[in-house]
Amino acid sequence: MFDIDRWNEIWNALAKNKIRSLLTAFGVFWGIFMLIVMAGAGKGLENGIVEGVSKFAVNSAFFWTDRTSEPYKGFKRGRYWNMEAEDLVYLRNNVPEIEYITPKNFGGRNNGGPNVIRGKKNGAFNVKGDYPDYVKIDPCTVLKGRWINEMDIRDKRKVCVIGEKVFEQMFDPKENPIGQYLKISGVYYQVVGLIKPETRININGRTEESVSLPFTTMLQTYNMGNQVHFLAITAKKGVPVSVVEDKVKSFIKKKHSIAPTDEQALNSVNIEKEFKQMSGLFLGIQILTWIVGVGTLLAGVIGVSNIMLVIIKERTKEIGVQRAIGATPRTIIAQIMLESVVLTTVAGYIGLSLGVGLLELVSKVLESSTGKSDDHVFFTHPEVSLTVAISALAVLIIAGLFAGMIPATRAIKIKPIDALREE
Repeated sequence: MFDIDRWNEIWNALAKNKIRSLLTAFGVFWGIFMLIVMAGAGKGLENGIVEGVSKFAVNSAFFWTDRTSEPYKGFKRGRYWNMEAEDLVYLRNNVPEIEYITPKNFGGRNNGGPNVIRGKKNGAFNVKGDYPDYVKIDPCTVLKGRWINEMDIRDKRKVCVIGEKVFEQMFDPKENPIGQYLKISGVYYQVVGLIKPETRININGRTEESVSLPFTTMLQTYNMGNQVHFLAITAKKGVPVSVVEDKVKSFIKKKHSIAPTDEQALNSVNIEKEFKQMSGLFLGIQILTWIVGVGTLLAGVIGVSNIMLVIIKERTKEIGVQRAIGATPRTIIAQIMLESVVLTTVAGYIGLSLGVGLLELVSKVLESSTGKSDDHVFFTHPEVSLTVAISALAVLIIAGLFAGMIPATRAIKIKPIDALREE
């Protein structure tokens, strides 16, 4: 294996036609390079999306209403309706599998105009009515102050919690917003908290651009009665979200006289199901990456096999001499296959190194750019695992062996007497 004469022979065989060898090696290089880059890009997409939703409660579901699509109990089709605050207690009593249940209401932006005013500053932001438990579903980091608490709900306090973008537009950078007042849709509220979202899931607007009020305060101040625009629930540990989702829909429809078969009147999204679909998508991307990458790699390996056949033809007389002086078929096969493996391995290693280097460069560029921006990105840390790298090298070496097998088989079929006659 470490015979210097054998390695010199391999080098001389490949160096006889440098351009041909380089072009052949490029096919293998490009195949492994593309495999690594595509695998890394797929991982970068997965990292970006998963990083943005990893802290969100997977065992959750959300509900909102729409017009009815079926007549029922004397009500006409197309009826508008809303869930009610009393539904929370009703569901608690009838669906014991619920862990957390929290309503959420939304306020308008005054037809696109400014709805938040402070002195000479103003802005148009999302206004939401929230419950304390909502951050257990969609968590946030409290930068200053606090989140809405039970006393705010009970006493219907006129307080608010603001997002980062609201702070940047309504306050000076070094100013402390806690204790200050904002005029929101004509009513003054005291700022008690400044928050930053820990997920990238936006419900009726980005959290950074939102003002959250106590849910009960919003109902009373803006004359919303007892209606609920949006309902969030989580299932207890070990209970599938789909079970809770079906029960909630059944009881809500029963309470509000909605036809059990009306699929339009009460909409929902099952986060557990969405996460499973997302995982399936990433698995599909990985499989597609390997199919395309290995296909491209095999195309390069076929090129190696073809060039080895040409080399064998050019070295017919040389092989005949080797056979004539006692070289065994096993020696000839080992030599040809070693040449093939060397060519594919060297080209593949260069492709692997450059592919990993490119991913590392892109990762550093993304880190520096996101460090200067607060905008969320859905592509981050493109990388390949050690398992992928080792698997790619294993595929490469095996492919190199197969690439040399056909030329080696042809070489040993050459009869010494015929080879010596070759001109």
